[in-house]
Amino acid sequence: MALPRQKLREIIFHVLYGKSFGSSEGDSVRLLMNHHKVTKKSVCEAESFADKVREKEEEIDALICKYAVDYKLERIPAVEKNLLRLGIFEMIYHKETPRKVAIAEAIRLARKFTTQEGAKFVNAILDAIPV
Repeated sequence: MALPRQKLREIIFHVLYGKSFGSSEGDSVRLLMNHHKVTKKSVCEAESFADKVREKEEEIDALICKYAVDYKLERIPAVEKNLLRLGIFEMIYHKETPRKVAIAEAIRLARKFTTQEGAKFVNAILDAIPV
């Protein structure tokens, strides 16, 4: 049975977040499997998607800088930064995900893993990016 897209997206976010702190693939696989109660195959699928996001990180970060007026990239908390990266990637490069879904899912994850202000920040930046 395929993993629901929402759960996969959450695992992708965890992979991105972990890699932003230098965790290796081997370190995170077992942890993510246990935490999310998923198979190694699901975690590998999430890691593959996260790698695609990271390949576009420079372009995505440039968009974040352009639309996050008055915020330097290095001052944006890692949670919000990685949610923005995932949301922007889905909006621009993963055409299977409708724009509204990419934004709604990024906001959902922001509400789960950050503050209400963080969710508003993620919403504002993603909403400002034209696609």
